[in-house]
Amino acid sequence: MSSANASESHPSSFLLLGIPGLEAAQVWLGFPFCVLYLIALVGNFVILAMLSVIDLSLSTSAIPKMLGIFSFNLQELCLGCCVAQVFFSIVFLAMGFNCYVAICNPLRYTTILTNRIIGVIAVAVVLRSLCMIAPIIFLLLRLPYCGHRIIPHTYCEHMGVARLACASIHANVYNGLGNISILFLDVLLIIISCAKILCTVFRLPSQDARLKALNTCSSHICVILDFFGPALFSFLTHRFGHHIPQYIHILLANLYVVVPPALNPVIYGIRTKQIQEWVKSLF
Repeated sequence: MSSANASESHPSSFLLLGIPGLEAAQVWLGFPFCVLYLIALVGNFVILAMLSVIDLSLSTSAIPKMLGIFSFNLQELCLGCCVAQVFFSIVFLAMGFNCYVAICNPLRYTTILTNRIIGVIAVAVVLRSLCMIAPIIFLLLRLPYCGHRIIPHTYCEHMGVARLACASIHANVYNGLGNISILFLDVLLIIISCAKILCTVFRLPSQDARLKALNTCSSHICVILDFFGPALFSFLTHRFGHHIPQYIHILLANLYVVVPPALNPVIYGIRTKQIQEWVKSLF
């Protein structure tokens, strides 16, 4: 009897429908997602760093399953894999600090970002992510699902899974609001950082130096907005955007697990002269 109740409370697997409304186009949608994933794999393997590990974890947790749904209709996903997809998240605030130091204090960059400081930042990023994600996992696992296991999405998203529950999800909603408040704070701090960067850039004596700094900073801002924009849109749509077509919501939600991991190696690594020379020597 207890085993029956357990299976009823927590299904052994979930079914991901992909993009409801675009079933006929999913095979073709798989091609650009596959190309972006290959770019992310190659780029991040060439430029191995903490950011690359985060990028690969984020994209690998979602994209292979997404391609399996699009191409082979492999919709079933085990409970543990679904929880793992919810768990993986990405934090860009440390990157904003890195960019700020590199441009505003170019002569002191290696002094400020020593190996010890980089290690402290890495630990802080990991702990911060755990503090944000661990309560979500706990709240999802405590919910009864009563056999409901069909998720109209390409991967397991917090609110998408929580909505399957046959009990109150107010705690999940409040936790989500707390996390979105932290994301808004991140965006505010990044805007302040970028404002300081721009003030420093316009004080540079050389026009070439200004253009180079602006080019680096604008690329960095684009990647950050590419993550935060779809992430915030997806979160807010779950709560207030019921009139938005479901396929638009899902397509935009996929962007922040596909595009940033593909763009980051190009923006932060391949444009670096030392890495360019190393890649050339390989070929």
